[in-house]
Amino acid sequence: MPNSSSISQFLLLALADTRQLQLLHFWLLLGIYLAALLGNGLISTAVACHHRLHTPMYFFLLNLALLDLGCISTTLPKAMANALWDTRHISYAGCAAQVFFLLFFFGAEYCILTIMSYDRYVAICKPLHYGTLFGGRACASMAAAAWGAGVLYSLLHTANTFSMSFCLSNVLEQFFCEMAQILKLSCSEPDYLRETGIIYFSLCLIFGCFVFILFSYVQIFRAVLRMPSEQGRHKAFSTCLPHLAVVSLFVSTVMFAYLKPPSISSPSLQLVVSFLYSVVPPVMNPLIYSMRNKELKDALWKLLNKWVLKSVSCPTFSI
Repeated sequence: MPNSSSISQFLLLALADTRQLQLLHFWLLLGIYLAALLGNGLISTAVACHHRLHTPMYFFLLNLALLDLGCISTTLPKAMANALWDTRHISYAGCAAQVFFLLFFFGAEYCILTIMSYDRYVAICKPLHYGTLFGGRACASMAAAAWGAGVLYSLLHTANTFSMSFCLSNVLEQFFCEMAQILKLSCSEPDYLRETGIIYFSLCLIFGCFVFILFSYVQIFRAVLRMPSEQGRHKAFSTCLPHLAVVSLFVSTVMFAYLKPPSISSPSLQLVVSFLYSVVPPVMNPLIYSMRNKELKDALWKLLNKWVLKSVSCPTFSI
């Protein structure tokens, strides 16, 4: 059996057995990756370029889009490379880096999602305090705290996980270096129990934040339903419901991935669940946020029209 000193690489889950299916998976993953890059890139550019979107809500949406770009760029490129080159290998250092960045982006993204729910709560339920609580400096501080919390959270888990001894195997039943799969390779029971305890504590924090988000939205919906204006209710729901959908998808899949009973665990189910929480949100978030948000849709159309006009009006030179 290999031990931690002899393991120089891990073997990831092969998405397909035949070469044709591997190439098909490569093109599918490439399409998903390009869609995520395009969607989050457009939202980032639109928020950065349009002054009407320079508000706290869109500032945090910009942070969310950047984190989504980082999250999907941590997992899919390696999976695409493995499918294209018919390999399963990832180096020990590469696996550690993948775990670190994935946990960093996940941790920071969940903090941003929690802040966004508080932003909507104050904007709708306590509008007179909104300018004070969500001024420019306060927003920058909250965003910096979210990114910093992501770094600390990731450092804690990554350092603890990769200080363990691995002697059972070097095969991971996942298409990326998922921490739950790495823990299964540990042969040191105290290290395993320590990291498992940290994971359960983290899940408690995630659930606590989710309860806070739900409480915020209960108060928001109560306030919205009391609004006399139908247009005001529609605008409030259009900014709140997408955020709640994003949070629910993220939390439900992560909790299921780490808390599901062993009796229903299988490689195919693990693959589907990990795909739902690591790949689907970065792809769907731009669609969810732009679908019912008129201001964002208008900004995106102006941005696209500007690019089209520039490409059409580019001068041509003849020799």
